[in-house]
Amino acid sequence: MSDPPQSLGDADAQSLQDLPEDSPAEAAAEAAKLPTRKRPRPGERRVQILQTLATMLEQPGAERITTAALAARLSVSEAALYRHFASKAQMFEGLIEFIESSVFTLVNQITERDASGAEQTQRIVTVLLQFGEKNPGMTRVMVGDALVFEHERLTTRMNLFFDRVESQLRQTLRSATEAAGSATPTVDAQALASALTALTVGRLQRYARSGFKRLPTEHLDLALRRLSA
Repeated sequence: MSDPPQSLGDADAQSLQDLPEDSPAEAAAEAAKLPTRKRPRPGERRVQILQTLATMLEQPGAERITTAALAARLSVSEAALYRHFASKAQMFEGLIEFIESSVFTLVNQITERDASGAEQTQRIVTVLLQFGEKNPGMTRVMVGDALVFEHERLTTRMNLFFDRVESQLRQTLRSATEAAGSATPTVDAQALASALTALTVGRLQRYARSGFKRLPTEHLDLALRRLSA
């Protein structure tokens, strides 16, 4: 987005007074040469708002983000925000939709491509933690830190996201436990899926609460081999 035009200082105003006047035709021709401020394309402003909100959430220890602060960061009015989102909760829903779409698109690719259930399981956990690592602001949404003072439906929706992750892990782990010759593959898959989901959430929480210093993928391979073998 272009920077807002700066006001002229007294010295600039004085120097302009010293210039000879142009004719109306000359003035119009000069004005036509000046670059015009481009309006965002449809949908572009919504993306800018969400990107800015996510960036603001990346600040370690950031307090509750207000629409006034968000509008100031974007150099627009609060009313301009509400032309694109009915409420701040709707902005957070936009971030959650991005999380859901990004993660489960990758999960679907893994389940279609990788052969064994154990391999699928490890890849699902890995891509989820890698997503959080690359998107710190989104991590604060995923673990609920950014939603503490927001509408409770947002926290409910994120809880459902991890329920869906756990359900997918149960499916891949059932295949893995059957291949390993387990006498109780369903029970084993449920227990392991619960443990891996807790591991995932815990690592994301540690990442957020360490100020994004403790990476969620730290020493991950060994833990996954032990829990999904």
